[in-house]
Amino acid sequence: MIPARRPERVVVLALDGVYPFELGMPSRILGAADGRYEVLTCSVDGGPVRTDADFTVTPEHGPEILASADTVVVTAVAPARVTAEPSPEVAAALALVRPDARLVSICTGAFVLAAAGLLDGRRATTHWHLADLFRGMFPHIPLDPDVLFVADGRVLTSAGAASGVDVLLHLIREDHGSELANRVARRCVVPPFRDGGQAQYIEQPVPVRGAASTAATRAWALDHLGEPLTLAGLAAHAQMSLRTFARRFTDEVGVSPGRWLTQQRVARARHLLETGDLPVDQIAGLVGFATGASLRQHLHASIGVSPQAYRRTFQAATG
Repeated sequence: MIPARRPERVVVLALDGVYPFELGMPSRILGAADGRYEVLTCSVDGGPVRTDADFTVTPEHGPEILASADTVVVTAVAPARVTAEPSPEVAAALALVRPDARLVSICTGAFVLAAAGLLDGRRATTHWHLADLFRGMFPHIPLDPDVLFVADGRVLTSAGAASGVDVLLHLIREDHGSELANRVARRCVVPPFRDGGQAQYIEQPVPVRGAASTAATRAWALDHLGEPLTLAGLAAHAQMSLRTFARRFTDEVGVSPGRWLTQQRVARARHLLETGDLPVDQIAGLVGFATGASLRQHLHASIGVSPQAYRRTFQAATG
């Protein structure tokens, strides 16, 4: 009998100016994952932390708990509090984190990691509205403000506010598979996977009244992933011209129709690999890839592993 795995210890670092919404995310999302995670909260000195609201919070732990963390989450602080250099207290706290621990930031938490030198040599993201400020402070860090989160090895950075939910669900999905991540999403009444990136949330002109949406066509496409879907076919289903459909789709979702289809097919293939033993070539056909080789290529481009390696990982985790 395989021994039960101990819960992964996740330590949330609460800094002065923290947003209460983001501070509570790790406990709420990871805490719904059937006991797979132990979520603890600390401050840099063990004392109360001023939030961005009209109250303070007092974590139960001081910075010493960071040394035992498998994953450290740095939550968002008010933009007025971000700096290019960490305070001595923050630097000392982050120095306690083990080199092999996973690091996660939510929104402006990326500034904290960057100031501490923990994003050097890595891609990152943060709230789109603060992209220019981030680039000005940390020009050596490649910033991608168009995505909801970036996973670069053991360091993950997410965009504004609710994208913290996306990155936390991603952790569950990577650690324990999409079935548990989807179950957590249902419990928390949030989407298990959001399409596109931050582009769909950037302020844009109000759409023309009565303008058609691509939502119905996206839902239809998800029911027909195994078929040879084309841009022309999607546009015809939406009763739009090719040009109008492609533009409206990208405005609504944040990525092109072709890229979105690939993302959905890879996501469906991952679920089938995790939950059954169908041959790779058969899975490829079910999700709309022409060959098993095409599925292997897209899966490797997406998560860096082969279908067989992915299946072994998550079937072992399930066991």
